[in-house]
Amino acid sequence: MSDNTEPLVDKDELRQLIADAVDVGVEEVGDDTDFVSELEVDSLMALEIVVRVEKQYGVKMQESELKSVTSLDAVAELLSGKLAARA
Repeated sequence: MSDNTEPLVDKDELRQLIADAVDVGVEEVGDDTDFVSELEVDSLMALEIVVRVEKQYGVKMQESELKSVTSLDAVAELLSGKLAARA
């Protein structure tokens, strides 16, 4: 069995999904860009991100996890955990 260091989440694909969800340019979504303070994401927009991530990756997120949707890195980490648990 080989050591698979391939990330479970393509960050560029996720970055595009988030940019589309919050209607900003993809270049504005940095790895650690804070959604609330830098992109002015409100709770409805955060929910839109979650819905799109769920559809795209076939995962289910809990309402309590909505609070962790604060940056691209945070979403990627949450999503990676869900995909790894499913594998």
